[in-house]
Amino acid sequence: MILIVDTNEIISALIKDSFSRKILLHPKFSFYTPDFTLDEIEKHLSLITRKSALPRRNVVLLLNTLLEKIEIVEFNKYKHKYNEAQNIINKIDPDDVPFIALALSLPNDGIWSNDKHFLNQKIIKVWTTEDLIKLI
Repeated sequence: MILIVDTNEIISALIKDSFSRKILLHPKFSFYTPDFTLDEIEKHLSLITRKSALPRRNVVLLLNTLLEKIEIVEFNKYKHKYNEAQNIINKIDPDDVPFIALALSLPNDGIWSNDKHFLNQKIIKVWTTEDLIKLI
C-alpha cells in the first residue's frame, strides 16, 4: 500500500513507540511526503526531543531509520498539481495543500493523517491510524 504521510504522523512516531512508528516501519506500506516535512521536523526537533525523553542523537537516528521507509518528494515533482490542490483544500487548511498536491501527482492509495481537515475534502482517500492498524 502506498500512502502520502502527514508530518504529524512522523512526529508522533518520533515522540513515542506507538502505532504510528509500527505502521511507518511495517513492510506492507510505502510512504511519500512533501519535502517541507523535513523542515517542519527540524523546526520542532527540540520539542520532539523533549517530549520523547530521548537524547537528541537518538531522535535523529530514529528519524533516519524512519526516512528509509519514506520517500521525500521535492516540490518540483508535485508543483504542477499545486493549483488544483489549493482549489480542493486551501480554504480548509492551507498547510495541507502540499499533501493534496503530492497525492494528485503520483499513484497512491491515499493520505495517512489523523488531521480532521483532510476529511473535509472528498477527492483523496484519507486513512487514519486506526484504519491502518486494522490492515496490519
